[in-house]
Amino acid sequence: MNPPYSDLTVGDLLTRLACALPAHDALVYAQAPRHTFESLDREARTIARGLMALGIEPGERVVVWATNVPEWIVLQFALAKIGAILVTANTSLRAKDIDYVLRQSEAATLVTIRGFRDVDYVVELEKAGIRSAESLALQPDLALRRIIYIGADTPEGFTPYEELRRLADRVPDAALDARGRAVGVDDVINMQYTSGTTGFPKGVMLSSRNIVNNGYQLGGMLGYTPADRLCLCVPLFHCFGCVIGVLGAFTHGACVCPVEAFDARQVLETVHRERCTALYGVPTMFIAELECPDFAQFDLTSLRTGVMAGALCPEPLMRRVMTEMHLPEITIAYGMTESSPGITMTPRDSSIAQRAQTVGIVLPTLDVKIVDAASGAACATGERGELCCRGYNVMKGYYNNPEATRAAIDKDGWLHTGDEASLDADGYVRITGRIKDIIIRGGENIAPKEIEDRLREHPAVADASVYGVADPFLGETVAAAVRLKPDATSHTTGLPATELIAWCADALARFKVPKHVRFVQEFPLTASGKIQKYKLREEHERSLGTKN
Repeated sequence: MNPPYSDLTVGDLLTRLACALPAHDALVYAQAPRHTFESLDREARTIARGLMALGIEPGERVVVWATNVPEWIVLQFALAKIGAILVTANTSLRAKDIDYVLRQSEAATLVTIRGFRDVDYVVELEKAGIRSAESLALQPDLALRRIIYIGADTPEGFTPYEELRRLADRVPDAALDARGRAVGVDDVINMQYTSGTTGFPKGVMLSSRNIVNNGYQLGGMLGYTPADRLCLCVPLFHCFGCVIGVLGAFTHGACVCPVEAFDARQVLETVHRERCTALYGVPTMFIAELECPDFAQFDLTSLRTGVMAGALCPEPLMRRVMTEMHLPEITIAYGMTESSPGITMTPRDSSIAQRAQTVGIVLPTLDVKIVDAASGAACATGERGELCCRGYNVMKGYYNNPEATRAAIDKDGWLHTGDEASLDADGYVRITGRIKDIIIRGGENIAPKEIEDRLREHPAVADASVYGVADPFLGETVAAAVRLKPDATSHTTGLPATELIAWCADALARFKVPKHVRFVQEFPLTASGKIQKYKLREEHERSLGTKN
């Protein structure tokens, strides 16, 4: 049976593709061997047997902390074939962040690379007290027992990724097949950490039914067939990359051409070289591609469709993407990690206004309702309320956090997104605000509390409130209002905002570091004493000249 496929486990999806389209391009990197579906399945099976030989059990959490390297996608399927749970890790994490993910997920295995940009992952692990497999025995409260290293010059005490090939000889194919048959479509197969209003990231548990079926529906909306080739430059650690990207393409037999880390010129080169028909990104990525000095050198006429997500696209940018980048069928998608991630998407023939002002229509078979956030009563057409979703895509829950799970999914199975929205008479959804206190910077969800906690650790800071302010490039950027201690110097007498920004940069991931810091004497408060962040945001945007 040829694609498209749905209602399969992630591991079985690749097996099915290897049988149906054995010689078809599956995975194409600029600096790595090309994989057909047959060779990719063979590689995933080899690595799966190596992981089994290493002792990785069904249900075990395996954290993958790496950029879009070829091994990432191989591991996505290899881990699925043995029933292990892929835990994705943001490439910008620092010591505190990765330590939290490892501990909260109770992961026994970490797979990593040397680092990304100016963050050395080995150094960050050392800061967290993780230096080798032997050092892990000294931390009985940490479940981690093995570290697999992708790349040359493997650090002492780590297991080289290539060692998995040698270990694979110890496990027969029959043993792998038996393990695979025991994996069900409703078993948790993927965990992704997402920020919440508490500031403590939560592990979203997703099954094959969640993510394979969501990829199938999103790929269907894009009109994918085996003739399509996707340039994938969004991170694989996001659902955007590993679900809308890899699974959205593979469920329809399309080829994936990843870029290891976003670089506008490399994206354009990939589209040009591989004759890609689809391209993904957040609005800032498309802006960077359009502004690339060599833009005119690349032939993009093979493009037809793609996905823009993470923030609404301004209409002038949408027009440029559709015409100058030859993407007449570009779509807008909306969702969240908890919904696998897609909830809505604009049809490929939507008007420019619909693509720029809405997030499209509800995906097939899903239920969506808009309710009053306080009373839970259904809102009329055009009225604003909280968007709720129900269907196959709703997560299994948050790992080891039943209280947060109950707060997100009600007794009737509705996922409460925390986003304010309205639904028009044509079935198009408009996101009008956020009930949850989350900053979305260039597609990254950022919880203010972690940043506020870091600012309060500074000896001169009495209190801090963090919020998002409008940014023409990123959609939002991080800003902070800071109240100093009475005996501390103010920004006018010695304490510069740059000192607090650097203080945050020493401990937080790059995308969480405030761009703006304002010093205030007091915070605007509600009658119950809660800080009114919307007032801080409005005051700040007026001072920046970004709001009339």
